[in-house]
Amino acid sequence: MTEGTTPGHPWGRVDDDGTVHLRLPDGGERTVGQWAAGEPEAGLAFFERKFADLKVEVDLAERRLRDGKATPDQTTSVIAKVRGALVEPAVVGDIATLTARLDALDADVVARRAAVAAERAAAREQALAARETIVTEAESLAESSAWKATGDRFRVLLDQWKAAPRAERAKEQDLWKRFSTARSTFDKHRRQHFATLDAERKAAMAVKETIVTEAEALATSREWGESAAAYRDLMTRWKAAPRGPRLDEDRLWGRFRAAQDAFFAARNATFDERDAGLRENLTAKQVLLVEAEALLPVTDLQAAKTAIRSIAERWEKVGHVPRNDKDRLESRLRAVEESIRHGEADEWRRTDPAARARAEDTVAMFHASVAKLEKAAGSDDARKASEAQRSLEMTRPLAEAAERALAEFQR
Repeated sequence: MTEGTTPGHPWGRVDDDGTVHLRLPDGGERTVGQWAAGEPEAGLAFFERKFADLKVEVDLAERRLRDGKATPDQTTSVIAKVRGALVEPAVVGDIATLTARLDALDADVVARRAAVAAERAAAREQALAARETIVTEAESLAESSAWKATGDRFRVLLDQWKAAPRAERAKEQDLWKRFSTARSTFDKHRRQHFATLDAERKAAMAVKETIVTEAEALATSREWGESAAAYRDLMTRWKAAPRGPRLDEDRLWGRFRAAQDAFFAARNATFDERDAGLRENLTAKQVLLVEAEALLPVTDLQAAKTAIRSIAERWEKVGHVPRNDKDRLESRLRAVEESIRHGEADEWRRTDPAARARAEDTVAMFHASVAKLEKAAGSDDARKASEAQRSLEMTRPLAEAAERALAEFQR
């Protein structure tokens, strides 16, 4: 073999016949190819470019691994490819340095794998902690009775669960079971609550439907007093019954009011018609009242008694008056009758012989007591005189009161 045209080239040479040689790290050489397409130096440059392509792949792999744009597996694939190209190299270049760079890149891959594993472990722990937080809140809400707010919150927690990063599969499944159990517990209680509420509302509607049916049955009744009392009782039962759904309540209440209004409208029309025929009676009783009230104050008791009897007889003959005026008129007549009865009682007390005799005996007794005490008050015994004087001061007012009572019989 003759020396090539590039004896000073550090990594290879080319013979005059176009044979290209690679200088190996141990000092030997390896034929890497034959160049027959032009000048021999062009052949050497061709194989240098092929080596440069390998360097570019290594440069890119180093940079992508460092920047996190390539995974350790992707980088390992590049390393294996370049190492394979160097087993029986068909390039010209510093393969020793490139091999050292591949060894260093292998070490970087190992370090990166460890870092990725640590990052993934930390991410799994964070993901697990995030899901644990979601599950803990879900379990705290399982027994809540704030149905709407808690239901909304469970939907948010479910969205958070779906968006949370993945955790270790087994632990994540355990957490999901806890989350699902909490949500199912809440949903079960909510369904039970609304089922009970629905049953209560249906029962309430049944009660009120019965009330409305009774009210509608009374709407055409002409038993005014009895049916009016029945409507009052139905109203009491309506208020005592539990409430149902708003729309159903309004519908039934509308029917109840319509029936009640129909009954009372008919009753009022009947009473108004009847009252129209009683206005003449009202005028007649008003005239009798004027006559009765003219008897007061009573000056002639016997005449007043005779007159009020006559007025009472004529009052009864007149008959009914409009119901709104009845109590007012009768109250005024009773006031006149009470005044005459009081005068009659006073007259009896003044003319009762037994009562007069009792009054006279009382006055005589007090006069005797006063005379006796006056005599004792003049005693030489100072103590007796003092006691008599005190008794006299108490007895004289009593004697005067008895005299005034007796005077009533002398009018």
